Amino acid sequence: MSPDAVTAEHPQGLATALTLWKQSHPAGSKNQMRQGTEIEGGRTRLAILTICGGVAFLATNDALAKLLVNRYDPIQIVFFRNLIALPMVAAMVLYMVGTCGFRTRNLPIHALRGLLMLGGAYTFFKGLEALALAEATALVFSAPIFITALSVPLLGEAVGWRRWLAVLVGFIGVLIIVRPGGATFQPASLYVLSTAILYALFMISARMLDRRESMWTMMLFVMFFPMLYAAPFAATVWVPVLASDLPFFVAQAVFGALGITLIGQAFRLAPAAIVAPFDYTALIWASLLGWLIWGDTPGIWTLAGASVIVLSGIYIVYRESRQTAAT
Repeated sequence: MSPDAVTAEHPQGLATALTLWKQSHPAGSKNQMRQGTEIEGGRTRLAILTICGGVAFLATNDALAKLLVNRYDPIQIVFFRNLIALPMVAAMVLYMVGTCGFRTRNLPIHALRGLLMLGGAYTFFKGLEALALAEATALVFSAPIFITALSVPLLGEAVGWRRWLAVLVGFIGVLIIVRPGGATFQPASLYVLSTAILYALFMISARMLDRRESMWTMMLFVMFFPMLYAAPFAATVWVPVLASDLPFFVAQAVFGALGITLIGQAFRLAPAAIVAPFDYTALIWASLLGWLIWGDTPGIWTLAGASVIVLSGIYIVYRESRQTAAT
């Protein structure tokens, strides 16, 4: 039995597992350990490539949304996108885990998470009506800062002074981008900051779910409940979808589903401390797509604020990973 078989369920048994494994493999154990290290390195590289691909898909999904918000209300975009994506996700769930993926003991929590996701998507799309894609993406990356700050009152978690300092630095980065009171201040920034807060609450609510809940089940309900909630509101603002826009909606559904799937898989392949920083490659994609499609180039304040937010977020992930390892 390899050490991974034990530590996958009982990480605290690592030392004992390694000892037993070495005793049962006296010959060639160094070669086998070297092979294990090479396999682990391969998984890490695959995880990095996977999250970079997932992030690229989601950035493209956001660019498509920005193309559509000038012709359709954000609530209609959310509803129609999820309506198209839901059968795809359901088929994926059925293929990966079978019909058990459609069952859950956490339906009220999934319903709450669906409401938070709908609010987050709506406010982000509203923000995209006025903001450049790169600027909106940079502001959304303040979500880890809000997660750390909100985990204290909502979850009773202990946050050390280093992480509080990182939170403060991250908020300074937000202020650099938004520049409240300045001549270039855009109220649309407040929509995207609302998105970051709602996304933080969405991520925190995941800790309310049973640890045995499948990632595929979570993904299914993240598609279903926002669509359900958006339906009556979409009916009040509905405008006929142009045939020329239908491919954009389909592409949004495909890229969104693939992006979420790849990012979730990346976190299964490697530790969060390794994978999470590559989430910030979305800023590169958002800047590139914004330039190619709209001719937008991030201003110096956006770049400066984004850099501060990214460094703050990476440090928070680093401190949380160290705390997790210590426990």
